[in-house]
Amino acid sequence: MKVGVLGSGDVAKALAEGFIKHGHQTMIGTRDAAKLAEWQRSNPKAQVGSFSETAAFGEVLALAVKGSIAADVLRMAGSANMDGKLVMDACNPIADAPPVNGVLKFFTTLDDSLMERLQREFPKTHFVKAFNSVGNRQFVNPQYKAGRPTMFICGNDDGAKVVTAQILEQFGWETADMGKVEAARAIEPLCMLWCILGFTKNEWTHAFKLLHQ
Repeated sequence: MKVGVLGSGDVAKALAEGFIKHGHQTMIGTRDAAKLAEWQRSNPKAQVGSFSETAAFGEVLALAVKGSIAADVLRMAGSANMDGKLVMDACNPIADAPPVNGVLKFFTTLDDSLMERLQREFPKTHFVKAFNSVGNRQFVNPQYKAGRPTMFICGNDDGAKVVTAQILEQFGWETADMGKVEAARAIEPLCMLWCILGFTKNEWTHAFKLLHQ
């Protein structure tokens, strides 16, 4: 597939590298292409463009930016470039405040997730929450003795979730579909839970696993 990754930080670069590894044509979008010059030299198969160019390029998109600027980035990408497309949303609504005993502060509430806000503003885009509850070093084909970890996803469009699950399968994950967009109210706080071990014990390599009886 042609995949556009919106963002130029560590999360975006890790996702882009994963798509390249698995044979997808990949463009990464940024406001400042110079920031990615060294990364692109190490990843010559990647293309670099603006947010709007990247959104137009991708048949599938991934949004991987700071939660507080997610809506701004999508506005720069252009709603017309995203209409009818899957956007895998890896963002978390982390507030600009230090963690308390390892617990991050969010700028959303449990009654309204970040992804719901994005879905309301861009109603023709098919958002699917994914890649928000684990560190970027574990995104692509992580290896655990207990087997494949679980990625929790949600979104309103069933077809978009099928494609997301196929990508997750390539990336070495099992998928747990938690339903419609409102489930992001529960999935986004998994970032809080995941980070507690990091902040309190410097453990950043774990992942979640859903067990069925």
